[in-house]
Amino acid sequence: MSSRAGGIVLALAMVAGAVWLFTREPLPVAPIEAGLPAPGFSLPDLSGEPVSLEGLRGQVVLVNFWATWCKPCEDEMPAMERLYQALEGAPFEMLAVSVDDPSDPVAPFRDRMGLTFPILLDPEKQAARDYQSFKYPETYLIDAEGVLVARYVGPREWDSPEYEARIRRLLPAGR
Repeated sequence: MSSRAGGIVLALAMVAGAVWLFTREPLPVAPIEAGLPAPGFSLPDLSGEPVSLEGLRGQVVLVNFWATWCKPCEDEMPAMERLYQALEGAPFEMLAVSVDDPSDPVAPFRDRMGLTFPILLDPEKQAARDYQSFKYPETYLIDAEGVLVARYVGPREWDSPEYEARIRRLLPAGR
């Protein structure tokens, strides 16, 4: 076999190998990071009504992935409620996305904690996967244009002056 024919066979083998590899394994998802559009989602709230991220354009949104069995999640919930109350009337929304499966303990948890912000259900964890969230709590700050500003892994004191000021700086002008 000539060297040219050998090169062609090698090139074809490499192409065939690449096709086999890429059709057998899904391509890795690009990392979610600040400056990129936040992944969209539509999830039911506790009354079954769908809530979509796209429907909140024009507002700053804090999306928190959590579970009732997660003690750090429970620990940060009172600070989240205080932040939600402090920003009442502002173009701001907080979405607590429960990954509990089954979702049965979520409403009693909300009632016990006295939470008033929207709680959404993601028992199949599709939105959590889209956000590459697997360590709970994990929270994403999204600006009014739907762009991811920051990702926070682990609990936070959301009602601290630092976090409230950061969110207020993102609010649309005049609000």
